[in-house]
Amino acid sequence: MRLPVTPTTTLWRGLRDEVRQHYAAGRVIVAVDGIDGAGKTTFADGLAEVFAESGAAVFRAGVDDFHRPRSERYARGRTSAEGFYRDSYDYATLRRVLVDPFRDGAQTAGSTGFQLAAFDLARDAQVESQWVTASRDAVLVLDGIFLNRPELRGLWDWSVWLDVPFDVAYARMALRDGCDPDPDAASNARYRKGQDLYLRDARPQEAASAIVDNTDLTHPRRVFRDFC
Repeated sequence: MRLPVTPTTTLWRGLRDEVRQHYAAGRVIVAVDGIDGAGKTTFADGLAEVFAESGAAVFRAGVDDFHRPRSERYARGRTSAEGFYRDSYDYATLRRVLVDPFRDGAQTAGSTGFQLAAFDLARDAQVESQWVTASRDAVLVLDGIFLNRPELRGLWDWSVWLDVPFDVAYARMALRDGCDPDPDAASNARYRKGQDLYLRDARPQEAASAIVDNTDLTHPRRVFRDFC
């Protein structure tokens, strides 16, 4: 089913076409990055849908399904921003069960399985393995925070950074999760400061293939910035 024409779907289709200019066939991994509350999941779902419109086999995953156990996430302390940035996700497992086999399967379609999730955050436990396979031409759309950190950049063929002010993002999360809408509230310090570390350490806007101002969810805008 084709999505209706709106400012948002028009942008998604434009980004899809840009990816296809560089990667017309084969296995392609697209990452959707941004701070908490930027709208990553919805945006990635939409991108996946417009790739599917063009006949591609599309798979969706989120880095939140590759968390590390609670004991490791909070090893530096419950309020540690460093711990939030450094210790939240199990990137080794992400590579081992998803990224590497997804890429390897381009040569052996249907025989190399990959796993779209590995950890249940609510249960703080590994999930039961559910392996899937794909054709040689397939697209994986992955969303999550910290995806343009230096050690991950080589994993994605193309990435988008959703640019949203902290006050807008935290207002959204207050409605969604019930957190304090003030980005500077003490209860938000671990997460806000951890994302500040990421912005300084990784400079994700410079690493991303495309930047989208997602402040207005009904009218996202592609923006171009000169980082020279």
